[in-house]
Amino acid sequence: MAANPGFQISLDVRGWPVLVIGGNEEAADKVQRLLDAGAKVTVVSPTLHEVLRKLAASAKIIHRGRHFRANDLESVILVLNTLRDDRELAHSLIRLAREQKFLLWSVDQPDVSNVVMPAVVSSGHVRVAISSSGQAPALSGFMKEDLERILDGEFAAFVDWLAQLREQAKANEPDAEKRRTLLREALDGFRLLGKVQYPKVWADYRAKQETPAAPAYTTMATRSWGRSW
Repeated sequence: MAANPGFQISLDVRGWPVLVIGGNEEAADKVQRLLDAGAKVTVVSPTLHEVLRKLAASAKIIHRGRHFRANDLESVILVLNTLRDDRELAHSLIRLAREQKFLLWSVDQPDVSNVVMPAVVSSGHVRVAISSSGQAPALSGFMKEDLERILDGEFAAFVDWLAQLREQAKANEPDAEKRRTLLREALDGFRLLGKVQYPKVWADYRAKQETPAAPAYTTMATRSWGRSW
């Protein structure tokens, strides 16, 4: 299947019901992200990761201690399936998603999902999503780690300061163009600088690709073909 770059959006799930299938570490990570975004989360799983047990005990999530049933989908807008090894369930979920019009992500199974879950870098109010269209997911993880080092605590404080400037400008400057100029001036000199350091195995591969083959023409016909190619 050809890589699908998708259509990137940010989904507002505040107050909306979201279903998470599975109670593993993957589920715990996704549930916390959903709670941070304000979703109403239900987890369906016979067992729960320790993090999820604490969230259920404090009534921050609803837990149904059993396997998935079709009626769990009632009213949900998004389903996150964190079970890697149940292909039958994943295929049944994508059929239901098409029928009932909800968004579905099944971990490591883009062919039976209608949304993808990018790697996300969070720094204060800023979110940077990284996707390789499913072609090199490990690369997304490496990029996430490096960007987290770059977009550090000072960067988050800088974004907070810009937000304060914007609010002050909205309160004190009625002219929209002057407000935009003020905020652009506050960003004067900001640059996100970086350089990609490639692994040696890639450099070796590129060197082989770029090394021209020695010509070995034995007849007029082969010489002509070689030049035109």
